[in-house]
Amino acid sequence: MSRNPAENQLNLYKEAQKDKTKATTSHGAPVGTKTATQTVGPRGPVLLQDVHLIDELAHFDRERIPERVVHAKGAGAFGYFEVTHDITQYCAAKIFESVGKKTPLAVRFSTVGGESGSADTARDPRGFAVKFYTDDGVWDLVGNNTPIFFIRDPVLFPSFIHTQKRNPSTHLKDPDMFWDFISLRPETTHQVLFLFADRGIPDGYRFMNGYGSHTFKLVNAQGQPIYCKFHFKTDQGIKNMDVSRADELAGSDPDYSIRDLYNAIAKKDFPSWTLKIQVMTFEQAEKVPFNPFDLTKVWPQSEFPLLPVGRMVLDRNPSNYFAEVEQAAFAPSHLVPGIEPSPDKMLQARLFSYADTHRHRVGANYLMLPVNCPYRVATRNYQRDGPMNCTDNQGGAPNYFPNSFNGPDTCPFAHKLQNSPWKVSGDVERIETGDEDNFSQATVFYRRVLDDAARRRLVNNIVGHLRNASPFLQERAVKNFAMVDADFGRQLTEGLKLQKTANL
Repeated sequence: MSRNPAENQLNLYKEAQKDKTKATTSHGAPVGTKTATQTVGPRGPVLLQDVHLIDELAHFDRERIPERVVHAKGAGAFGYFEVTHDITQYCAAKIFESVGKKTPLAVRFSTVGGESGSADTARDPRGFAVKFYTDDGVWDLVGNNTPIFFIRDPVLFPSFIHTQKRNPSTHLKDPDMFWDFISLRPETTHQVLFLFADRGIPDGYRFMNGYGSHTFKLVNAQGQPIYCKFHFKTDQGIKNMDVSRADELAGSDPDYSIRDLYNAIAKKDFPSWTLKIQVMTFEQAEKVPFNPFDLTKVWPQSEFPLLPVGRMVLDRNPSNYFAEVEQAAFAPSHLVPGIEPSPDKMLQARLFSYADTHRHRVGANYLMLPVNCPYRVATRNYQRDGPMNCTDNQGGAPNYFPNSFNGPDTCPFAHKLQNSPWKVSGDVERIETGDEDNFSQATVFYRRVLDDAARRRLVNNIVGHLRNASPFLQERAVKNFAMVDADFGRQLTEGLKLQKTANL
C-alpha cells in the first residue's frame, strides 16, 4: 500500500542520508553506549557520574515550552510573497517596492480555543499568521480566517478566552460559560454568525481565506498616510466541512488539517493565496457611518473595493516542527517602515500582549531564534544579555545611546515614514462600547451573504450548540439573534423547542 509523505517521513529521511552519523552528548562528545546506565554492578545503584544519563534526563525535563494560551495547536510552512501590482502610491514598505519582488516568509495556521492536542476540525476561528522576512526587518501580519472578531475592547479579551477554555472547577468545556458571555455582549453577534455558518469549519488550512482583520495605516514615500485592511484570498477556492464529517475526523484523524497541508506541499501541490487590500482616506474615515477601527465591523467592498497586491506561495514544509513552528513567534508589533498601527483598540492592546507572551513563553531573546530573527538585516540596538543570548551579543559595540563611538544611529527613511502626522483628540476616559451598533452588519451577513440553505445550516448549528446551555441563556441568546432578523430568532426558538421535546 502506498503511503503519503507525512506517513513516510522517516523513510524519506533515511533515503536522504548519505552517511551514518554518530550519537553525541549535548556538548558534542561521542556516546559509546545508548542503551545502558552506569551502575555499581548489574543490580547496583546508578552513579551520579553518568553524565550521559544526566544530560538526557535534564534536557528531557525541560524540552517543552508552555503552549500558547490561544492558538495552541497549528501547522506551519514556508514560502515566498511576490508583488504583482504596484501599490507604492499607498505604501513605501520595501516589500512592495517593485512588481516582481519576492520576499521569503513563514506561515502558521491554527485553531484558536483548543489545546495542543485538540481536533483540527473543531468549530472555531482559525489563526492565519504570516511572517515576512523583509529588507527592513520582520513584518508579522497576525490575523484569522474571519475579517472580524468577537469583541472591540481589549479589556474583555482575557474573559472572552476564558469562556472558550475549561471550567475552572470541572475542567470541562462549558456551554453556559460560552453563551453567558456571548449573550451578555451583543457585539459578538457578527462573529458568532460567521462561526456557526459554513466557514466555521474550513476543510483544512488550504481552503480558507486569511485576514489582517484590524485596520492598519500605510505611509507612502512622500509621508502621506492612508488606512488599510489586508485580505488573503485562497487560490484553491473556499471549501468547508459539514458537521458530521468534522465529528468523524475529530475521532479518526484529529490532525487532519496539519496532515493535509504537509502532504500537499510534499507532493509539490503548493498552496497559494492572493493578497489584496482595501484603502480608506483619513477624510473618509471621518465620514463613514460606522467606526472603521471597530474589529467587529467590515468595510463594505462596494464602497472600498479590493485592490490586488501580490501572491503568497507555500513551497517548503518545516524540517523540524518544534524549531520552526512551535518556537515561531508572531506579533502585530513587528512592523516595518511604511506600515503602522491605527487607533483600533484591539490592535493597540495586541501590540503589547503578543510580544510580551513570547518573552514569557520562549524567553527575552526569542527574536534571536532562526525562525524569528530578521536574517535579511543585521539587528543593531542597545539591548544586551539575558537568558539564551545566542549571538555575539553585538560584540564591543556601545550599549548606550547617544554615544560617540559609532553605535547604531537612527534611519532617515524610517524617520520620515514613522513621523507622518495624524490628529488625536478627546478626553481621557473609559468609554463603554457595548451598545455600539451590534447588529446592522450581522443583518447584512444573514440576509445578503447567506442563501436559504446556508441560513438553515446556521440555525441548525446554533441550535445544536445552544441547546446545551441553561434555559435562561438560551432565551437571552435568541433575543439577541432576533435583533439580527426576527425570522432568524423565530427559527431558533422553534429549533430549541423541538430539541427539548425530543429529549423528554
